[in-house]
Amino acid sequence: MPHTVLAHPPHWRNAAQLHPLPAVAERDWLFDQDSLTRRLTALSVNGFSVTPLQEGWQTLRLDETRALGVPAQAQGWVREVFLRGNGQPWVFARSVAARSALEGSGLALDQLGSRSLGELLFSDRAFQRGELQVTRYPAAWLPAEVRSEQLWARRSCFRRGELAVLVAEVFLPALWLAAAQPQAVPPL
Repeated sequence: MPHTVLAHPPHWRNAAQLHPLPAVAERDWLFDQDSLTRRLTALSVNGFSVTPLQEGWQTLRLDETRALGVPAQAQGWVREVFLRGNGQPWVFARSVAARSALEGSGLALDQLGSRSLGELLFSDRAFQRGELQVTRYPAAWLPAEVRSEQLWARRSCFRRGELAVLVAEVFLPALWLAAAQPQAVPPL
């Protein structure tokens, strides 16, 4: 599925460049260096799951090619999923890797299915995580069922040798509601 080209694409910023700052609770999630999968698993009291939405070879967006350091219009593997807590979509995640670096790397992104890419990246010590950047994610780039304006998103690039995997995570309203609860309650 081709992506929507925007007249005004988002500007990804690091913590020092961000103004105005998000609320403290949002900053805590946006700039947390630990595994989001582990944090969502804890918040959902082990009710975490991954729902693949689409994956395959696509022309990468311009902001993605720049972040990966590959030519504009480069082909890459694109994987879009919902990270769910107790059945609700809490995070929309889009992960991309340039075809030129992915092929022959030994990383089989096409074999993940409903497993978490984040867990894989955090369990392989050869991957080094780059700087976290945040933006307000364009609604046009979100799946229709969660499309909303001004949602916070973060991204970072995980590198292992020549391979770079760019992971963007969009925090959906249901996550903020769950995170604001004093204590997570396991589902019945």
